[in-house]
Amino acid sequence: MSGQRTRRTAITGIGVIAPNGLSTDVYWKSVKEGVSVLDRVTREGCGHLPLRVAGEVRGFDPATLVEETFLVQTDRFTHFAMAAAGAALGDAGLDEAATDSPYSIGVVTAAGSGGGEFGQRELQKLWGQGSRFVGPYQSIAWFYAASTGQISIRGGFKGPCGVVASDEAGGLDAVAHAARTVRRGTDVVVVGAAEAPLAPYSVVCQLAYPELSTVEDPAAAYRPFTPQACGFVPAEGGAVLVVEDADRARRRGAAVRATVAGHAATFTGASRWDRSREGLARAIRGALDEAGCAPEEIDVVFADAMGTPEADRAEALALADALGPHGTRVPVTAPKAGIGRSYCGAPLLDVAAAVLAMEHGQIPPTPGVRDVCHEIDLVTASARPAELRTALVLSRGLMGSNAALVLRRGPETAA
Repeated sequence: MSGQRTRRTAITGIGVIAPNGLSTDVYWKSVKEGVSVLDRVTREGCGHLPLRVAGEVRGFDPATLVEETFLVQTDRFTHFAMAAAGAALGDAGLDEAATDSPYSIGVVTAAGSGGGEFGQRELQKLWGQGSRFVGPYQSIAWFYAASTGQISIRGGFKGPCGVVASDEAGGLDAVAHAARTVRRGTDVVVVGAAEAPLAPYSVVCQLAYPELSTVEDPAAAYRPFTPQACGFVPAEGGAVLVVEDADRARRRGAAVRATVAGHAATFTGASRWDRSREGLARAIRGALDEAGCAPEEIDVVFADAMGTPEADRAEALALADALGPHGTRVPVTAPKAGIGRSYCGAPLLDVAAAVLAMEHGQIPPTPGVRDVCHEIDLVTASARPAELRTALVLSRGLMGSNAALVLRRGPETAA
């Protein structure tokens, strides 16, 4: 642990496992080009269910990225998280030789539901074959905290660890929790979220969400901010970041890719999208206040983009409420329209995209969206070149959580 001086929290590593890419570089290329990978659900056992379109992570072989010891006791959502964590640590240049002490590194993840696929498989064994056929790892693999535990065990990290078991907005809350942990003295925190919500049991649970799109055409199933908005489609995957004390990062020669400048969260109730306008606006103001950021300093907004008319309208109005006249002029984007919403993993993917957008000076487009019907400057069709110093990432959850996160571009990565 370092002293109690004022610290800035830097993002020094990014790892991504997403429907449009199994690495950060491939993910960014797809996001920048506005590629949509939404397609018909192909997961076994889901063919008869009303959900027709999703963002599946295809071609992912966990055995090539995670040791067998961990694979047998973990679910697909933890496989994603462990693979992304490994990539993020490598990107940050952190290994055992670069670690002063195992107590200097913590782990925080967010999770919406946990390991549904593993749990379903073991319950089917219980019902079909009997209790003797249920493995011992059933007790831990489904657990929403499994990813935090397995990442810390695999890396030997003994610093402060935790899990945010919350709405989708918990992804941003986890980043804020990690940033506070660094400011309080921990040198490094591995933070992120990944979800695997496409097992049959998990899909059945989601069918109760009125916001879930059951449209069969992948090109029409998720079109936020348009007159045809009909809900969202779920997705697998997520992202993991390495955040650390900025001065420590520089001392060890790591680039400060971005800094976590401000965060705030509110709660307005499940599916009460009319109330989310006020709650999201309050979260935005709170994040700006913590960052010491004026509304006109925001160069790009990565929108929540729920994809229903009421929710989209509330978000557009919240931007106007919180940012004033700048709220209708600032460029807004929603890359998740091309990959789906991976619940807690979705805002982490947006954070990754925001950092990359600031590095490359490109605002990625919102895939598949043309006829915008709200007063926002939504980037569509193709990426928009821009000098980006400050980004605002927004997230809302189906149960009523709202969160806003302000990121600043790192000085070493000026576009």
